[in-house]
Amino acid sequence: MVKAALLGATMLVAGAAAGTAMADTLADVKKAGVLTVATEMQFPPFDFLENNEYQGVDRDLIDEVAKELGVKAKYMDLPWTSVLPGLEAKKFDLVIAPVTITKERMKRYSFTVPISEATAALMKRADDKTINKPEDIAGKKVGGGKGTSQLAQVKEYGQTLPTPPDVREYVDSNQSYADLAAGRVDASVNSLPNLNFAASKRKDTFAVVLPPFGKPSYFSWVGRLDENDKSLIEAVNAALVKIQKDGRMATIQKKWFGVAQDLPTTVPEPQL
Repeated sequence: MVKAALLGATMLVAGAAAGTAMADTLADVKKAGVLTVATEMQFPPFDFLENNEYQGVDRDLIDEVAKELGVKAKYMDLPWTSVLPGLEAKKFDLVIAPVTITKERMKRYSFTVPISEATAALMKRADDKTINKPEDIAGKKVGGGKGTSQLAQVKEYGQTLPTPPDVREYVDSNQSYADLAAGRVDASVNSLPNLNFAASKRKDTFAVVLPPFGKPSYFSWVGRLDENDKSLIEAVNAALVKIQKDGRMATIQKKWFGVAQDLPTTVPEPQL
């Protein structure tokens, strides 16, 4: 009886171990031949729709990563506020919306190596002579994307000014830009690459305020911290480093940013 009980317990443990070994996201992705990723397609030049076609930095990069993994990428378009909750709910495999690496987020998510720098900056109307440096937003209206690191940073920065700005939250950055153009806000906050792209497309309307006010930071893709997802993040990291070293990443960056960026090949310790 005792031997039988021990045998049964051993089989249960072995079965549990086997089940754990089988629950591997990378293995599931390769078996299905599909890597399902999510982003918000309202964040140019990283993710946007043009003529109903998904384009941008992340689209080009994830297609190259999928090739390295031997699978196809399937893209999901979600509001920014739904992207990270959807990841936690296991509705897809990976978030490719550019997410700023922060200390708090690292407690909840697994970050890939950086895919772009993400330092927070400001954009004004091109004809505005009252904002010439970041400190000039004191007492003015500033818009930014809800739930973004850049919005949080401008709120914190505002508290260091003589009069804090009136910070307004938008569903996405494009709405903030629209209100900036219409004069309903005086500046928009986002990452420097996003603002450079927006200003380059509408030079008569927008101008970037330099230097950036934010601490140096990076955008990365995001996975779950679960042990089951560890191999997927490692495989994506290996692919991204290979793409960086063989020049494909520089080609993509020059296409969308106009210049190549020198990025870390490991996940950096966040300053935010």
